[in-house]
Amino acid sequence: MPGNKNLGTPRPKNLKNTVGRLIGYLKPYRGRMILVIAFILIQCVCNILATSLLTPLLNGLSTKDGNVQLTGIAALDRLALTDKLSYLYIMVGIIIGVYVISLSVNYALNRIMVGVSTSTIKNLRNSLFQHMQRLPIRVFDNTTHGELMTRYTNDVDTMNEFIARCIPQFISSAITILGVFTAMFILSWKLALVMVGMLAIMLLVVKVLGGKSKNNFVAQQNAVGKLNGYIEELTEGQKVVKAFNHEAIAAAEFDKINTHWQKVSGKANSYANIMGPILNNLSHFFYAGIAIIGALIAISPTTTNPLSYVGIVAAFLLYIRNITMPIQQISQQINLMFMAVAGGERVFQLLDTPVESDEGYVTLVNAIIDKDGNITETAQRTGHWAWKHPHHDGTTTYTELRGDVRFEDVTFGYEENKTVLYNVSLYAKPGQKIAFVGSTGAGKTTITNLINRFYDVPDGKIRFDGININKIKKADLRRSLGMVLQDTHLFTGTVMDNIRYGRLDATDEECVQAAKTANAHQFIKHLPDGYNTLLTRDGENLSQGQRQLIAIARAAVADPPVLILDEATSSIDTRTEWLIEKGMDALMEGRTTFVIAHRLSTVRNSDAIMVLEHGRIIERGDHDDLIAQKGKYYQLYTGMFELS
Repeated sequence: MPGNKNLGTPRPKNLKNTVGRLIGYLKPYRGRMILVIAFILIQCVCNILATSLLTPLLNGLSTKDGNVQLTGIAALDRLALTDKLSYLYIMVGIIIGVYVISLSVNYALNRIMVGVSTSTIKNLRNSLFQHMQRLPIRVFDNTTHGELMTRYTNDVDTMNEFIARCIPQFISSAITILGVFTAMFILSWKLALVMVGMLAIMLLVVKVLGGKSKNNFVAQQNAVGKLNGYIEELTEGQKVVKAFNHEAIAAAEFDKINTHWQKVSGKANSYANIMGPILNNLSHFFYAGIAIIGALIAISPTTTNPLSYVGIVAAFLLYIRNITMPIQQISQQINLMFMAVAGGERVFQLLDTPVESDEGYVTLVNAIIDKDGNITETAQRTGHWAWKHPHHDGTTTYTELRGDVRFEDVTFGYEENKTVLYNVSLYAKPGQKIAFVGSTGAGKTTITNLINRFYDVPDGKIRFDGININKIKKADLRRSLGMVLQDTHLFTGTVMDNIRYGRLDATDEECVQAAKTANAHQFIKHLPDGYNTLLTRDGENLSQGQRQLIAIARAAVADPPVLILDEATSSIDTRTEWLIEKGMDALMEGRTTFVIAHRLSTVRNSDAIMVLEHGRIIERGDHDDLIAQKGKYYQLYTGMFELS
């Protein structure tokens, strides 16, 4: 199998396309997003208005011909105390009211964004999981489970942060900056132009530091994936680590991977962390600059009303906070955005991985076969199956599923220029038991992978009941096959649930009968809750032999016409092996069966034994024929040569 353990090396990321694609997931919630934008607009207007009200509050008022006019602070001296207090109460009340509206709107838009972000991430994870179910086995062979899990956890979580926090903050900051500049130009275009220059300096700092941290955030997400993959692998193999005293070696390797994460994460966050203090200090310089320049304008001979600049400068000083704060927030959100882009591209990379192609059009149907061999399709389960084969001329033919499997000059390699099988030809007649023996890497498991169409053959043909399997829909082909693997996998659920996994519409009685066929019934009924005993963590509360027996019962309940047993008895004791073989004999009755076994005693009664070496069949025949040939099988069976 290929050993490359990732889906691709990260390249420089396309910020625009990734962000655009992520925002595309918000389309189903466009109505709520419009409401969010409206609330953000109201909030920004309120904040700007509250600051703008500072000018009339400070400048005071005077009366002229009964009309209220803003003239300057000195005008307050000519008003009565009650008028001053009334004016103060009104202005403060208005400002408080504006801020209350702002807070209320902020609460509402945050509640809406929580709903939008969680719904979007739920849909994204659903898309990711559904897509994963359609990926070819090659992806899972080449990618660690921890690496895949990182896509669902760390990477998706960064995307959630982007939607929930970054998007509203970017919109709010953009509106705030635009609104503040508008208010500035209304108050004093001279001071506003000074702020434009200051803002340009601030944006330049954000661009330079943000660009330096971008690629490092990509590397950080990739490092997290490798770290999780190693943790997952070592957690599963902890018994092996301890058995061979590799704790120190494993710790050293983990430290190496963890140090790499620390290095790239440190680089990413170093630029991100210094951006805030730099912008904060720049805002202090801007604060002092506006105060000085405002004072100079006020005392300038060209200024007709110097006192009016008191309120204007005070408002501008608050505007500096209003405008630098959004920029600081944007700089902080940029870090989250870069992490989201890195995580998003990893998620989209998996989503863009081509799904398992299937151009098959021959399907498997339940059939009624009369005594003359005529086949009628039926929706009822009859225990008989047929291949439904539509033709280009509009006709449809039915072929009884008998389990006749033939390889014709099949050549195959998992990677280009690395051939695993060379011109393999073999046949299995209906009901025959065909065994494959040979050293590890000889190609035994590869043959069964090709029968299942986990991989498609580039050269040669595989025929099932005379039909090229490339014409058979993969789901229907696999429905006709039952597999028992060396590495059993049980799911969280009851024993009954795990047996029924072979055929979801099986009744309890059928599951119990399957367990009896596999000789699993005896130990199951002695479990604490019998068939209702809950299995967790891949059935860790069962022995390896018991897990294997349940896996065989799972295959038995599917009642498949063809069985594939990939070293199904290699991890169990002799007594359990005898129980399994006794059950398997009943299960294999009348079924075409392919067996891969290291224990040659389990294949003695096979109709044909194929001896493979380096991807070629070097011997074939039944047990007696191969012993008589005194070739490789003879050497293996007599112990002159051991399987590796």
